[in-house]
Amino acid sequence: MRISKDQARRRLRDCGLRVTAPRVTVLGILAEAEGPLSFSQVLERLGGAEWDQATIYRNLVKLREVGLAPVVSRVDGIDRYAFALDPDDGHRHPHFLCEDCGRVACLKEDLTAALSIDGPWAESVRGAMVQLRGHCPDCLAHPGV
Repeated sequence: MRISKDQARRRLRDCGLRVTAPRVTVLGILAEAEGPLSFSQVLERLGGAEWDQATIYRNLVKLREVGLAPVVSRVDGIDRYAFALDPDDGHRHPHFLCEDCGRVACLKEDLTAALSIDGPWAESVRGAMVQLRGHCPDCLAHPGV
């Protein structure tokens, strides 16, 4: 999903954040990504931007705090962020980590429908991060590439 710089600015203001060039850029990178991104992947996509790594990290933290970039995957202890259309959305659906290429992909919520339960564990299960590991379709189709 792409968002314009004006849309990014509006989203930042709506969440009570000051509009800065690094925030607009990071939000745009997350919105364009096909799946969740780690801090290092955000840095890679920034290329030769003039901001230092600490600035980018602090902005990811701020975006996470207001719900615009929740951490949606912590596979192998690495936080991966995703753009949330709505700060209350939380980007809550299952993710898949490819053990070959390392890509983290968003999966449909249908996969976790069977986990719907009632009782004392219901709220815990609804809020849980569901992460599957295996080999993505690309790596299965082209092993060893």
